[in-house]
Amino acid sequence: MKKDVEFKTQDGVTLAAWHYLPDQSSGKVPTIVMAHGFSAVREMYLDKFAEVFAAAGLGALVFDNRNFGASGGEPRQEIDPWEQVRDYRDAITFAETLPETDVDRIGIWGSSYSGGHVLVVGAIDRRVKCVAGQVPLISGHNNARRLIRADFWAGLRRMFDDDRRNRYTGKPPAMIPVVAEDPLAPSALPTPDSWSWFTETGRTRAPSWRNEVTLRSVEMFTEYEPGSYISFVSPTPLLLVVALGDHLTVVDEALAAYERALEPKKLVMLSGGHFDAYVKDFELASAPARDWFVTHLKNR
Repeated sequence: MKKDVEFKTQDGVTLAAWHYLPDQSSGKVPTIVMAHGFSAVREMYLDKFAEVFAAAGLGALVFDNRNFGASGGEPRQEIDPWEQVRDYRDAITFAETLPETDVDRIGIWGSSYSGGHVLVVGAIDRRVKCVAGQVPLISGHNNARRLIRADFWAGLRRMFDDDRRNRYTGKPPAMIPVVAEDPLAPSALPTPDSWSWFTETGRTRAPSWRNEVTLRSVEMFTEYEPGSYISFVSPTPLLLVVALGDHLTVVDEALAAYERALEPKKLVMLSGGHFDAYVKDFELASAPARDWFVTHLKNR
């Protein structure tokens, strides 16, 4: 069962969400708080994951990040990772107010950029009793160094600095495409599979998705280090779902981060690439997350 809900963050932004409950549920249920990754909106397959969780007797609160999709917030298309971390925590607080939520059994799930957010939230918010991160960002700096050619960095830094000066004088923020067909053209996610997945999924499932973000979103990406929190998640159970062919949130960073995590933890390795976790490898990605939440929330 799914219904549309909305809630306000502590700074007054209204976030749009879906609330999933198991069919014919009665009483309070464990609830998973979920949001999408860099620039993506709920319709980009998060409904499928929530349906898997609901079929296993779990509730789910699936929200659009601020400034994206059906959620409020300004400037539009801007991604501030720390605002998104705070919004996860406000979403947890809202979930606690729902009469169907067992407040002692709340989990969080994230993927890609939000796969990094759940590491941070799981480490600092002990209301969270279980964490699952799928193809997670570990280090914005290291990841950006892998995605952006070394000879492009000086020009990118000049763009960041010019944008900062322009915003200081009241000009609107500069924008950059999320993806581009030419991987050497300016874009936030310069890989061919990013272009294919975002454009196809946006066309078929998510007409509200827009192929642009503020340039400042890219700058903040390079400054974000969620993997530095991974050892602090313990003793909360942590699942990482890693794609061995991932060259967007690069796989070796995720595997190294998993080694720094403390028990209880579990690693699931998929053979495909970053975006296969949503489509081709969906069952291989969703089932372990479902089972992790059932084990550590529903059956505890």
